[in-house]
Amino acid sequence: MGVIHPLPTRPKRILLPARSIQSRVAELGREIARDFRGEPVCLVGVLTGAVVFLSDLIRHIDTPVEIDFVAASSYGEATHSSGEVRIIKDVSHALRDKHVLIVEDIIDTGLTLRYLMETFSARQPASLDCCVLLDKPARRVAEVPVKYRGFEIEDCFVVGYGLDYRGFYRNLPYISELDA
Repeated sequence: MGVIHPLPTRPKRILLPARSIQSRVAELGREIARDFRGEPVCLVGVLTGAVVFLSDLIRHIDTPVEIDFVAASSYGEATHSSGEVRIIKDVSHALRDKHVLIVEDIIDTGLTLRYLMETFSARQPASLDCCVLLDKPARRVAEVPVKYRGFEIEDCFVVGYGLDYRGFYRNLPYISELDA
């Protein structure tokens, strides 16, 4: 009996193979460790897309690391940002006087990351920066300073390595364009 695919779309072409992703994530981890020079840093993963990236990233950071999570969304069920950011789950730890690094899977319009930066900045961290796996500048509406950037990608909807479409494809070890 054949498996019926539950979605009308499928991954179309691989943009970033697993090996390339793993290599770049290791480089980012070393850059972060170098910059913090042994100082503790609180990595705030943006759920749910950044979980895979954050999990791999922390293995390459040789400095004390605290982990927390925030859930924010501007997509819902769509493949394009609605422009309205919703905080679904806030961080559990106080951020005051801590070095905070927001870890995000992708920066698209920049609205979600800008909102998180403004929200966390008001909590008076010692420092606040961003680390994004994917940067899609063609869709940028709000500029956000990103200190650590994995890859710049073209304007297409991507899945894999934590990124999803309707909750599916997060488990792919590579990043693929979605066939719309």
